[in-house]
Amino acid sequence: MRPARTTIRRRALLGALLAVPVLARPAFAQSRHDPASQEPTDMRIRFTFADRSLDAVLTDNPTARDLVTLLPLELTIEDYSTNEKIVRLPRNLSEEASGPFGNEAAGDLCYYAPWGNLALFHAGYRYSRSLIRLGRFEAGYDALLTRGEFPVSVERAG
Repeated sequence: MRPARTTIRRRALLGALLAVPVLARPAFAQSRHDPASQEPTDMRIRFTFADRSLDAVLTDNPTARDLVTLLPLELTIEDYSTNEKIVRLPRNLSEEASGPFGNEAAGDLCYYAPWGNLALFHAGYRYSRSLIRLGRFEAGYDALLTRGEFPVSVERAG
């Protein structure tokens, strides 16, 4: 007959070994969606307005993929504040990619969840809890400096 302590230790060890993969899975899932570690994809979208166009390279996240499912779109682009233009979307996007990110910069394309709009930054900004970065404009963002409200088409780019 085995002592009770040995049986309890073996059960505890077996339970711990079985729990490791279960506990590790959420940590892995979180790291895949960590906004600070998302990589650019080969997916590009184009904004065309006021006889100008801008291409953005999307990051690999669920919110950016959700945006692509809406394309093509014919909407309106308008000035907001002193550092961005916005485009109001026909429906809200997934917020799965939400979370803090760094290196905010002019040229970022973000989704602002509370209002359900895209934020196209042409000047510096700071991360806020409601912003989800979708990508970055690849060849500059000068077109965003054109003041005013315009019809805009948003589509997949080459």
